[in-house]
Amino acid sequence: CEILSSLPLQMSLYFNVYFFPFWWLITVAILYLKYPDLSDYYKFILVTIMILVSLTELIRLYLGYVGNLLEKVPELAGFWLLTLLPQLPIILFLLFNEGLKIHSLERAVHIIFAAFLSFQVVAAFFTLKRMVNTLATRFRRTEFHRLEEQRPVPGA
Repeated sequence: CEILSSLPLQMSLYFNVYFFPFWWLITVAILYLKYPDLSDYYKFILVTIMILVSLTELIRLYLGYVGNLLEKVPELAGFWLLTLLPQLPIILFLLFNEGLKIHSLERAVHIIFAAFLSFQVVAAFFTLKRMVNTLATRFRRTEFHRLEEQRPVPGA
């Protein structure tokens, strides 16, 4: 029984669990400070992003832990998709959109969060690839053995 879970991915998830509340508190505090200076549509966008990121991150980290530690492909694939599609583009938007009047502390925590997400996308992809290939091989072996047992014995 080969262990298919990824230690680097699990370490990244572990540190991300502790970093996310710190990121959330800093982002909310800076949003509170710069909120009066923002235009109305940026106010709406930032509040929506904070709600979306908060909900998505909780689900994403749970799926990552379950998918990696228990070697479950659907959960790890869900983690990978949630990382790649909503989370990474949102953090890159927060990092590079100058209309948001980005503070230096905010930029620093967004860079760290983007680094976590980028690493997790790559690590989860290779972990998923290894898991799927191994599980497909196991399935083929069991099917082969099942067919071998059902094959009639020659000369009987």
